[in-house]
Amino acid sequence: MQPSVMEALAPAFTLHRLDTASDPDALLAQVGGRIRGLAVNAHAPVDRALLGRLPNLEIVSSFGVGYDTVDAVAAHERGIVVTNTPDVLSDEVADLALGLLLATVRQIPQADRHLRAGLWPAGSFPLTATLRGRTVGILGLGRIGRAIARRLEGFGVAIAYHGRRRQADVPYAYHPTLLEMARAVHVLMIVAPGGPETNGIVDAGVLAALGPDGILINVARGSLVDEAALVAALQAGTIHSAGLDVFAREPHVPAALAALDHTVLLPHVGSGSVHTRAAMGQLVVDNLISWFSGKGPVTPVPETPWSPGP
Repeated sequence: MQPSVMEALAPAFTLHRLDTASDPDALLAQVGGRIRGLAVNAHAPVDRALLGRLPNLEIVSSFGVGYDTVDAVAAHERGIVVTNTPDVLSDEVADLALGLLLATVRQIPQADRHLRAGLWPAGSFPLTATLRGRTVGILGLGRIGRAIARRLEGFGVAIAYHGRRRQADVPYAYHPTLLEMARAVHVLMIVAPGGPETNGIVDAGVLAALGPDGILINVARGSLVDEAALVAALQAGTIHSAGLDVFAREPHVPAALAALDHTVLLPHVGSGSVHTRAAMGQLVVDNLISWFSGKGPVTPVPETPWSPGP
């Protein structure tokens, strides 16, 4: 967790640092019954086992818009509210998604490496693919997906989307299945949440449907993509290229992915600006302070809705 979050929480709460404890189990045994709130980052697992060791827990304030590492269903069963940090990072992630798309299509990192290696005098960098004439399909047209779509409109590309339901207030083409959309687009932009429902949803069949000119961009969660199938598709030329900000076992990236020159790989930096991370951290703090002041959570997740009592 960011130091600024700890600094903001310290005056209002007694903090027990499970993340830095030399023996987390011993700390839980000692203070678990007194813990009423948790501040966690997006990679800290909050499962049924942990919840069971915190019998008086009231709220889990999670850093990040994704909260698939928190068992929100189990939390709801125990009357525990879960919060995340939506909205404050939508523009930052959308900007990164467009940058990653352009970098992948036009091979910007590869061109940079070509120059730095002193290869330009020996020959120009090869011509690249283009964004012109492409259709971009967005998997998950939520807050971030819509922010990406608004930016894509400025590039003059056709936009399509797939999600659980058609959204009446957008002009983009809707596809009821992911496979159908993959067949219809040239770029698959993944922005859907992680979790059991979406685990491995982009599989070998979807990649084959995307086709040899297809480009995969993932700024959501690595769990949505069958990583082995993606490596195989890239190696075989089943798809053209991939730009990835997220991976299945972060921070570990498959060597086979890193070895491919038609991939652009980033270390999960979608929201990684000083401004946005500060805003996310403040929302973690705001949720906890609001809850314990009796005002309720600021941004509860759908699985743990909250309404004030009578």
